[in-house]
Order: sequence, then C-alpha cells, then structure tokens
Amino acid sequence: MKIAILSRNKSLYSTRRLVEAGKARGHEVHVLDVLRSYMNIASHKPEIHYKGEQLEDFDAVIPRIGASVTFYGTAVVRQFEMMGVYSLNESVAISRSRDKLRSLQLLSRKGIGLPVTGFAHSPDDIQDLLKMVGGPPVVIKLLEGTQGIGVVLAETQKAAESVIEAFLGLKTHILVQEYIKEAGGADIRCFVVGERVVASMQRQAPEGEFRSNLHRGGSASTIRITPEERSTAVRAARIMGLNVAGVDILRSNHGPVVMEVNSSPGLEGIEQATGKDVAGMIYHFIEKHAKPGKTRTRGQG
Repeated sequence: MKIAILSRNKSLYSTRRLVEAGKARGHEVHVLDVLRSYMNIASHKPEIHYKGEQLEDFDAVIPRIGASVTFYGTAVVRQFEMMGVYSLNESVAISRSRDKLRSLQLLSRKGIGLPVTGFAHSPDDIQDLLKMVGGPPVVIKLLEGTQGIGVVLAETQKAAESVIEAFLGLKTHILVQEYIKEAGGADIRCFVVGERVVASMQRQAPEGEFRSNLHRGGSASTIRITPEERSTAVRAARIMGLNVAGVDILRSNHGPVVMEVNSSPGLEGIEQATGKDVAGMIYHFIEKHAKPGKTRTRGQG
C-alpha cells in the first residue's frame, strides 16, 4: 500500500516509528508536512499538491496533526477524503476531539464518566461557578491548552477566584473542573486501536506537581486496567469517531472519569512503558480496513 503520514517533523519518535513499521510490513510510506501541502478545491477533481507535484494513488493517510495546525491540517485530511483516500482518523473526528468543550458535551450525552465541569467566558458570579463544580480545590484550564500548558490547580477559594479573573482578563474561554484528589497525581493513558485497548500505561506526576504529562516530567509505567476502564476508553474513542485514540482516564471514587480523548497520541511513552509494537498494530488495522472510498464522511463534515 502507498501510505502518507501527515507530520510536520520527520524526526519525531512517533513519525519515525510509523515509517519504520510501515516499511517493515512492505508498504511505501511518505511523510508529508501538512503545512506545505496545498489544494485545488475543484468540483469534480479535487487535488493536493506537494513541493510542485500532484499527490496521487495514495491508499491511506495517517494524520499526525499538532493542535496548533488543526484548522489547516483537517482541511488537508478532508481533501484526501474527498479524493477517496482512506484516513485512519477522519477530519470530522479530529476536529471533534480537538474541541475540549464539544468533546466533553458529546461524552456527557452518552453517559461517559467525567469530572464535574463548568464552562464560562465572563460569568457574572465566579463564586457560583466554583460552587457549581463543588468548590476548591479545582482545576482551571484554558480551552485551547495542550500538554498541560494553561492548566492550574487552585487549592483555595481566593486562589481560584484570582486565577479565573486573570484568565477572563485575557478574554479567553475556561473550563473549571473538580480536582480528583484520590487519583494522587496519576492518570491512565489507554491506547485504543479500532474496538480495543491495545496498550495502557500509568503516568505519574513528579513530586509537587499535579499534571502527569510526560512532557512535564511525568513518569510512565505499565498498568493492568479494569474491564470498566477498558470499556470506557473504547466507548469514548467511538463517540469521538476515532479509530486510533489516546484516552486519558482518572481513577475516582465514583469510577473511571475521562479527562481527554487525544486524536494524535504519542507512541514513545506507551511503547517504551509496555514494550508493545503499537505502530505495527496501527498498520494491521489499516491493512484490514483501508479500501478506496471507505471514509464514512467523504469530507462532508
């Protein structure tokens, strides 16, 4: 198969592993910088060009689109879909998962366990907003934050009010969530491919930190997840419409709660923690499902 990996950086671990695993399985793999791709929005023959040449005859595309280029990146994925190329994660699903508020609302509607969450732009009563989520300590997040950036733990009422006022002064949208103290600064990353969790790891925040992101110095170790956690992760990915997803779960006193569903989960932490060939499993899924024109939305969404 001829497969395109949409990635801005060939040297990233996840991109290198996907190239390596694809070639090992006999595929022709090309890495394309999504921002250097340009499109002809034609009625009957949509085209994508790259470095002066028209891209043709691709069987599948693997989007590895960073949060900062979501708008343009999903437009390129949508163009591939319009050309009948199979996309591992479809453009609509990527957009859905990248919108934190939209994804939480969709998960809530389907009964997925979530932390109590408030959403605001310029509330008339900050005290009522805090009361709504159970009061401090609370986690306050910028809606556009990634990798733990723009996330603050406010342990007192005064601190929470000050942080919210500061964020609102930036004219930005914020999420205010209950703090799951019993999780102890740890979360579980479930790596979903298709209808199953193929690997899982626990990420532990360093001393004095509550964010467990590996980019912020967190450590990863293998963990055995419960059937309920497994089911929650698979359902969350399905609700987002993602074939491949990293579902982040906290263990709370009232069962597993989903923090985020990531459409471009990194491979380095999960492969090193578990020793599993996750990249190979992704290709196994593509080989089984990639057929011309099989994209469900065909770029409609």
